[in-house]
Amino acid sequence: MSSNKPAPKLHEAPQPPLSYPGATHDSDRSKKPPLVEPTGNHPELNPGDRVEGLGDFGKPTGEFGTVEQTNEEDAVVKWDGHGRVRLHQPWLKKV
Repeated sequence: MSSNKPAPKLHEAPQPPLSYPGATHDSDRSKKPPLVEPTGNHPELNPGDRVEGLGDFGKPTGEFGTVEQTNEEDAVVKWDGHGRVRLHQPWLKKV
């Protein structure tokens, strides 16, 4: 049996559906500020400088170490009681 009724028109959604309830719409994501990187006065780090690690939102992690090598962006730090790690300089605070 065939019907002569035209197929109902679907309304175009203004945005794609959310991936989960409460998710941010794609169009709203670009309006949010970027994730925070620790900022402030970052004195130039040199080998031999003592530093403290900074975690999320610039909060001190309580880990201390000594700078072994540096360049414009990164520093290799020998942590007290731990190994060596290369970190982006804004994640370090000179003490």
